[in-house]
Amino acid sequence: MIKVGIIGALGYGGGELVRILSGHPGVQLTYLSSELDKSRRMADVLPNLRGFLDAECEVYDAKTAIDRCDVLFVAQHSGWAMKEAGQFLDAGLRVIDLGADFRLKDVSAYETWYELAHDSPELVARAAYGLPELHAAEISRSSLVANPGCYPTGAILALAPLLDVGLVNPETLVIDSKSGVSGAGRSALKLDYHFPELNENMKAYNVGVHRHTPEIEQELSRIAGRTIAVSFTPHLIPVTRGILTTAYGELCRSGSTTEALVERYRDFYKAAPFVVVLDPGEYPATKSTFGSNFCHIGLKVDERINRVVVLTALDNLVKGMAGQAVQNMNLMFGLDEKTALDRPGVAP
Repeated sequence: MIKVGIIGALGYGGGELVRILSGHPGVQLTYLSSELDKSRRMADVLPNLRGFLDAECEVYDAKTAIDRCDVLFVAQHSGWAMKEAGQFLDAGLRVIDLGADFRLKDVSAYETWYELAHDSPELVARAAYGLPELHAAEISRSSLVANPGCYPTGAILALAPLLDVGLVNPETLVIDSKSGVSGAGRSALKLDYHFPELNENMKAYNVGVHRHTPEIEQELSRIAGRTIAVSFTPHLIPVTRGILTTAYGELCRSGSTTEALVERYRDFYKAAPFVVVLDPGEYPATKSTFGSNFCHIGLKVDERINRVVVLTALDNLVKGMAGQAVQNMNLMFGLDEKTALDRPGVAP
């Protein structure tokens, strides 16, 4: 059994990790912690666990984590993992960081976008970018995985099959994403997230300055083999879970059809168990992926203006966070990547 610890177990992402991993046949949850000032029963804070998991969330202690665990999931704010991860790696543990500290290979870009000095730049080069559909081999060899952001997951999966073979002009890419409020995290107390402000409302935020922008650009550039800059605009919508991303780009040659590109996507993702490419004329919806680790993709070629529109839908707390982290753990330990994740979403 793999001995698993979760640091930040009481947040939305940490709680989702607990829910998924408590049903994993190859896992024993040996350490659940938080930066609270005292220990708490998990089910007292996360009532959905009542009758399912009787465990305690302890006050964080690095030595205890090292003594009890083979792998640690870090579900903490930016700046936390870069200070603590080194000691876990030195002790032989594997680390999956659900935060942003190891996602950007350019440390100066991290410091610019996150306004933090990076304490462990030497670890950045060691970290595999944890998008299994593109980097499974690298993830399986790594002891440190940078779990992708929720927005980048949908955006990168939307565009990778086009950029990989030069089907779309990178200079024309526009990415529009709409997310449920759980993406802000459980501790988000801004006025924007209060029910009267959010209900019956939708709005853009961090236009042109969202911190996921350099992550999207880094990975799309890696796929295309050239530097790419994108226009990315996130929106907050009055739902709990889900991200719907719409990506637009000019096709490099005329004559492409929706049917041909659907086949291109299906071939590109043929080994990706959690990517579902929809039939021509079908488009994804967030409700269809609610509670699952799946990403649904639909697309349309607008032949009139020689432009392609690609849409993705995923659950920001599962494929956009905790589920993807478990998928990465499975790869790191040589397990079937579908383990504990091969279940449909919740409907209605």
